[in-house]
Amino acid sequence: MASTAVARYYAYKATKAVELYRPIMYLYFASAGLSFFQITVLEAAYNVTTVAGEIPTGYLGDRLGRRNGLVLGTLVITLTLAGLGLAGRLADPFPAFLALYVCWSLGYTFRSGTEDAWIYDSLVGDGQSFSDLRGRGESFALTAGVLAAVAGGYLASVELAYPFFAAAAVTGVGAVILLTADDDSADAGDPSDRTTLAASLETVRAAFADPRLRAFLVLYYVLFSAATYLAFIFLQPRIEAVAAGYPLGDVETLLGWYYAAISLAAAGFTYRAEWIRKTVGLRRWFVAVPLGVGLLLVGQWVLPVSAFLAFVLIRGLSEATRVFASQYVNDRIDAVGRATTLSAMSMVSGLSVIPFQLGSGLLSDALSPGIALAAAGGLLVVGAAIVHLLSTPVAE
Repeated sequence: MASTAVARYYAYKATKAVELYRPIMYLYFASAGLSFFQITVLEAAYNVTTVAGEIPTGYLGDRLGRRNGLVLGTLVITLTLAGLGLAGRLADPFPAFLALYVCWSLGYTFRSGTEDAWIYDSLVGDGQSFSDLRGRGESFALTAGVLAAVAGGYLASVELAYPFFAAAAVTGVGAVILLTADDDSADAGDPSDRTTLAASLETVRAAFADPRLRAFLVLYYVLFSAATYLAFIFLQPRIEAVAAGYPLGDVETLLGWYYAAISLAAAGFTYRAEWIRKTVGLRRWFVAVPLGVGLLLVGQWVLPVSAFLAFVLIRGLSEATRVFASQYVNDRIDAVGRATTLSAMSMVSGLSVIPFQLGSGLLSDALSPGIALAAAGGLLVVGAAIVHLLSTPVAE
């Protein structure tokens, strides 16, 4: 039974990863007439909604059942993707994109803390560690994303909106898979098993009162998350600009294959997440990786051709780091209110990234995406060094 539940989880993760629109998403927005600043306004609106919605949706995940929260979020995302594909045909698509981004964010807030809480409380067991289960799930998902990226690139070469429609259909399949899975105890119908809002908020308060979790929050959820988030906003225009100097053919198809390579590298990192954790150790990882990612972002501006390798490495490192960050926090909080606490962490990340987004959008319009990414990398290097000098954010 446990193996069947895990198999369903892997299948659901695969449908999440079939983001056929991902290689061309920002090119699609640009083709609809949006500026870099308008694109970052969309991303900022996404994060404002995340800030407003994370704790309420995390609480609903604890209260109503984690699986049910995931189903609701998946259905919202399905409809949003279809809407994004249609909105590009409007004469002035920006208002529609803005409204859809708010809906998109709400869908993902139902997934953010709820998914990890569902895994930790319902699936971890029988000798499997969280990082092993979560890492292998990410690996299988990213492998599915390899094929999706290539297919999305070819679909986009025909019509930039087609990958959104195809992704909406696959995401809907994910909701069906979730409905066949057993829910956690919060969905068992016994009110005594359900968390209260007061208990959930007390768990959040206790987590933020822990000095080491506070330092970790700054290192990962603020600095690292903001820099890597920007890397994937500006990856497409940056690669398009660098590729213009080489005879590499159609840019949409190129980006499809390039995203496939990125997903494959990320799959390799996450598949070996447990081995990395045991071999390298979380403390050394969280010292070296933020500094390394920051230097890669600076390097893609100093030596433009290095951008091809830099984004591949950044994606692999960031996906593995996400697994480790989730386990590190999960190991230090109680089961009661777990989804609410994880959502609160995501809320802080969403709030802190907003000034990075708006500033980078203005800088990209004024100068270039390459310079904006280099500035984000420099801030990550300096910020991470300060955090480690002033505290010990990660305890083995």
